[in-house]
Amino acid sequence: MVKVGSSALTTAGDGLDVSRLDALVDAIAERAGRGAQLVLVSSGAIGAGLAPLSLRKRPRDLPTQQAAASVGQLALAHAYAESFGRYSLTVGQVLLTSDDVVRRSHYRNAQRTFDRLLALGAVPVVNENDTVATEEIRFGDNDRLAALVAHLIGADALVLLSDVDGLYDGDPRDGATRKISEVNGESDVEGISVGMSSSGLGTGGMVSKLAAARTAAAAGIPVLLAAAAEASDALTAAEAGTAFAAADSRLTARRFWLGYAAGATGKLRLDDGAVTAVVRRRRSLLATGITGIDGDFQAGDVVDLVDPGDRVVARGVVAFDAAELPNLIGRSSHELPAEFRREVVHADDLVPLRR
Repeated sequence: MVKVGSSALTTAGDGLDVSRLDALVDAIAERAGRGAQLVLVSSGAIGAGLAPLSLRKRPRDLPTQQAAASVGQLALAHAYAESFGRYSLTVGQVLLTSDDVVRRSHYRNAQRTFDRLLALGAVPVVNENDTVATEEIRFGDNDRLAALVAHLIGADALVLLSDVDGLYDGDPRDGATRKISEVNGESDVEGISVGMSSSGLGTGGMVSKLAAARTAAAAGIPVLLAAAAEASDALTAAEAGTAFAAADSRLTARRFWLGYAAGATGKLRLDDGAVTAVVRRRRSLLATGITGIDGDFQAGDVVDLVDPGDRVVARGVVAFDAAELPNLIGRSSHELPAEFRREVVHADDLVPLRR
């Protein structure tokens, strides 16, 4: 699976750069010609709509962003159809919002669509449905969407293409920084400072790409972060970009949804002992290990579990309402009334997020 960012396809003031789009399609078509099935997640709709609407830069207000996306999406889809047509490849447009992947009731519908398009030999071209999206149109939209779709389709790998040739240990414009060729775990990216997009066209920059790479890798999908100009190398065995090693096992659809797709409605604050039990020992969370709560949630909602440093270390389905927990937290099971002697988050409904 391949994801390409706005800055790799569009130019401020000039809109869609067809020559760069053709170069990307050349690389994908070459890979497809060797028997691979590929799905392309493509940003660029808003950027492609700027020039036709005489807009000099990406608008800040949501209605104008949506208008630009409405115009640009047609131009982007037409350009892809013509470019892939040079190789007699048919493309199918798939417009999604995060809801279509996050809501479990919608998940299977999207999965069936992708399965059928690929079975018919088409190349699915996916984009955020920016014309109707609200929160989803903002920071990190298509990078996160790519990680979610990669798991949904059971991708063998995810290639994230942008205008940067990999992950650096600082600002890549600073000659003193170093490109990181491999990321094998969280410790390899601890303390790295990355910034948002500076192109004026994209929304996420390296922050969202790093988050997407971590999400996919933690779910068992290897990731390559590379420059769009190196797409041909990135889609072959040639060395390019930064490779993120996949976790040892791939998460089930439910556990992936719980850990990375579902929206959290609150937080449970854990002491160090509870963090160790939940993350390292994969145990259930008991009331005795909770030091505080945030949010107004109900039993059955998804909540974040945070350590004493306020870092999210796990997510899970809580078994109590927020109003019930203040009288329970910090107390051992034998101190609680019989009707409350159960796990706050059961191990079967809990996904650690730190390795």
